[in-house]
Amino acid sequence: EDDPHNPGTIADNVGDNVGDVAGMGADLFESYVGSIIAAASLAVTQAQKEGDTLQGKSTQAIALAFLLPAVGIVASTIGFFAVNTSAQGKGWDVHLGTLMWALEKGMYLAAALFTAGAYVCVVQICGLGTNIFACVIIGLAAGMAIGKVTEYFTSFDFGPVMSIKDRGMTGPATVVIQGLGVGMISCVPPTLVLSVAIVSTSALGGAYGVAISAVGMLSTLGITLATDAYGPVADNAGGLAELSHLGKEVRDITDSLDALGNTTAATGKGFAIGSACLVGLALFGAFVTRLNDTGAKVTVDLLDPLTFAGLLVGSMLPYWFSAMTMKSVGKAANEMVIEIKRQFDANPNLLIPNHPDRPDYDRCIKISTDASLREMIAPGALVMFAPIVAGVVFGTKSVTGLLAGGIASGVQMAVSASNTGGAWDNAKKYISKGAMDAVIGEEEPETVDNTGKVQTKKSQIFKAAVTGDTVGDPLKDTSGPALNIMMKLMAIISVVFAPLFLAIKDGDGLLGFVVHDKDVAAAHDAVVAATRRLAQVPVASPAGGGELVAMAFGLVVGVGGVLAVQRATAPPRAKAAKPALVCRAAKVEGTPVEPRLLAHTASLA
Repeated sequence: EDDPHNPGTIADNVGDNVGDVAGMGADLFESYVGSIIAAASLAVTQAQKEGDTLQGKSTQAIALAFLLPAVGIVASTIGFFAVNTSAQGKGWDVHLGTLMWALEKGMYLAAALFTAGAYVCVVQICGLGTNIFACVIIGLAAGMAIGKVTEYFTSFDFGPVMSIKDRGMTGPATVVIQGLGVGMISCVPPTLVLSVAIVSTSALGGAYGVAISAVGMLSTLGITLATDAYGPVADNAGGLAELSHLGKEVRDITDSLDALGNTTAATGKGFAIGSACLVGLALFGAFVTRLNDTGAKVTVDLLDPLTFAGLLVGSMLPYWFSAMTMKSVGKAANEMVIEIKRQFDANPNLLIPNHPDRPDYDRCIKISTDASLREMIAPGALVMFAPIVAGVVFGTKSVTGLLAGGIASGVQMAVSASNTGGAWDNAKKYISKGAMDAVIGEEEPETVDNTGKVQTKKSQIFKAAVTGDTVGDPLKDTSGPALNIMMKLMAIISVVFAPLFLAIKDGDGLLGFVVHDKDVAAAHDAVVAATRRLAQVPVASPAGGGELVAMAFGLVVGVGGVLAVQRATAPPRAKAAKPALVCRAAKVEGTPVEPRLLAHTASLA
């Protein structure tokens, strides 16, 4: 993986930094700004309510949203100096909990300092009471709890990753199945933590309480993001040590650090998902509040047909979005593998250990860079236009359902994808450093060399773990983190375009010009009546013209689904045929290159 003869090794190092440092930093920066915007927006409206905790204190509530990040910056800076360890760098034979504590000391110190500073800001300076202070601390505690849960599911100190490692004995299929199961079950604790945080903060401070809890969760972002960036920095340090042919003692130290890298990266992703959920919910509340500020009385009624339809579509969007990103990664990876294969065939010296020849690294970097920009256009357009189309065509009720469904479904998919990929990656790394050498030597004696050492990377058990890791990379590094952006971007676009939605038939959208208000009300009453009939409560059965529109919409969706399935299962077109991947350049000097390779090279050019 880090051999200098591998044309893709530099692209791998660049990709680690782009994804887990720049990308995650941009994601959390958006969450931070979104939480501040949501809190400030909700403070104005909530302060006007009679008997509310914030009544008459809008200025103080807005100021608090900006004071807390300032306190968090100072606390994170001081917490940095507490990060240290006395553990020795002995390679992968190290207890991850010991290394994790070295980082957690700084995080806990920063959290303690922030708690003290937050109390001063909330109670002493802004005079908002202990209820709001409790909301801030609940958000902070929820973020730390999600981080610990993520550590449990992605560290090879614990059972979930060990169970994936053990499945390698029976092949890649069981590794994939076990990893998917670990990722799915890992959704349970974070969901419960977020649910408790949302209910408790809403009871204490209303919608503003939820928004300010998101600010509290992100308050120590400085040191939290540093632990996330630690992962790719340690990984690249190990890669550079191998590229530079440094001694074993250097590689032992970098391996000790790299052993923790995936866990810290996964912890950062879990933290980002939790904050995205709270920020998305806060922005959702800001959207409803902005609609009501214009005089409209908007409530989220799940029995309303348009709201429930929006809920279904919103729940589907994370799957559609993830499908786009996964296929994009697969397409780019396929192109890169072909390029690496071409370079190996064109220069067989690259397969000779310690040979001075070097590959063309730039070509692989260009492939990944071009693909990342080109392939993000469609997913980005989907996220941006989905709430706009829903609001313009179907009205504000559809948008409320769309946002609720997107947040609820997106959180589950993001947690599952991130933890599944992290667990697969650590299972592979654990096996690669000899964790199962005894079993491999017994089950696959052909992997034992003349000196009695097991060649781990030549075993079928390791190859099974590599399969899981390969499937997990686009999950944890692309689809999972990208869903955070989807949840927040849909909500903020809805807030910005709320006046436009209301301007079209008083929030009923273009559909309002087709179906009269009385028909929409009749359709709503019909749903309520059907629900009551199921509960054996007698009620009159209303009728209206909304059913015809619902039937027509269902027909269009059904026909579109059939066409989509046919297109997905249709055989590839002739023009999509690619030259055979398995092609070899002649290894005898002076012999012409095989025609298939020339055609393949020309097609790439």
